[in-house]
Amino acid sequence: MNSIIKKIRAELIKNADEKTRIQGEKFFKENIKIYGLRSAQTVQISKEFYKTIPDKSKANIFSLCEELWQSGYMEEAGIACMWSYNIRKDYVPADFRVFERWVSKYVSNWAACDTLCNHTVGSFIEMYPSYLAGLKRWSGSKNRWVKRASAVTLIVPARKGLFLDDIFEIADILHSDPDDMVQKGYGWMLKVASQAHQKEVFDYVMRKKKTMPRTALRYAIEKMPPDLRKKAMAK
Repeated sequence: MNSIIKKIRAELIKNADEKTRIQGEKFFKENIKIYGLRSAQTVQISKEFYKTIPDKSKANIFSLCEELWQSGYMEEAGIACMWSYNIRKDYVPADFRVFERWVSKYVSNWAACDTLCNHTVGSFIEMYPSYLAGLKRWSGSKNRWVKRASAVTLIVPARKGLFLDDIFEIADILHSDPDDMVQKGYGWMLKVASQAHQKEVFDYVMRKKKTMPRTALRYAIEKMPPDLRKKAMAK
């Protein structure tokens, strides 16, 4: 075990709180591994230990992230997400394979999925838009978290008004998925896209509303004016 990882784990154990652990477990339907730290504590530990890493090359950071992911603990996954995002300026196209493996192999709940994809993978896609084709491939996965990842990766780009046609294409692929985590993921993506493209997203929802799962529909229209929400929800 890398000495930095060993020190991080000791720090996480030292700061763990049983009440926080029990409360944290209530946010998930899945069984999760959690030490029991508040988010702010984990962020602080992540920042403090990142400063101590002597070799901040991408290869070394990715290696440390891999070791963190392997533990299965929520807090360690969070640190891996933060550290991989810290080196975003060094991303190259081949890194997509690394992120794809992390999503398919290690992500097992919505928090890890969203944290990794909103920031690390989302930044990568903004840098290398040709890999939107990879996200569309994810949309057809049998893994629920890979499918959700295909949508939530575009949350930050959508907020900037980017990739609207691709957002609609991914929503089309995920349209009838029965998994509520997938429905919420692509509904969230549409909701954020509506902040920059309200008319286009509203028109899309109106075309799809007869077959769109209600969970996805409600998420998609959440930020729209009341009159538009009423039209979208009307049968």
